Amino acid sequence: MAEENKPGSVDSSPAPAQSKNPLLMLLMIINIVAMGTVAYFQFKFMDMEAKRPDLTQLLKEKDNQAAPSEATGEQKTTEVVKKENLLPLDSFTVNLAQGDGPRRYVRLDAVLKMSDDAKSPEFEARKPQIRDTIISILNTKRAEDLLKKEGKSFLKEEIKASINSFLVDGRVEDIYYISFQIN
Repeated sequence: MAEENKPGSVDSSPAPAQSKNPLLMLLMIINIVAMGTVAYFQFKFMDMEAKRPDLTQLLKEKDNQAAPSEATGEQKTTEVVKKENLLPLDSFTVNLAQGDGPRRYVRLDAVLKMSDDAKSPEFEARKPQIRDTIISILNTKRAEDLLKKEGKSFLKEEIKASINSFLVDGRVEDIYYISFQIN
């Protein structure tokens, strides 16, 4: 027994083998596959971006396509708005109708597009009446109604009809929202 504990003796017990964790190997394989997938999609994206036409090239093609239509006599209809026909309104801050939630209000800047036969003195004289009409209409609206695109379009039509009902000379043709914010 004394011989077993000698410092120079060779131990006959097997050396501890390095254990390889199969979970670690699996994670390394998954990581390599994931990096390969990312690299593949990055390559495809860069290839797609290289094939995409330049914006200046698209604009030149559009101009070249528009030139033959002018030569054939086709006219594009564009609406011409005269500055004299626009009536800017001061900013509105109006409480909305009470819904299920907290009190809400709307901030609105708008410009009225008037007909050609409209007279500016009438609109200047009726500006308080126009503002009152718009405020009254906005007070009846809920935020949920105005947040939708259809709600804003319906509001325009309702305001136009209300204002046109009391105008004598000319009429409101359209309403342009400059800013429309609901809080």
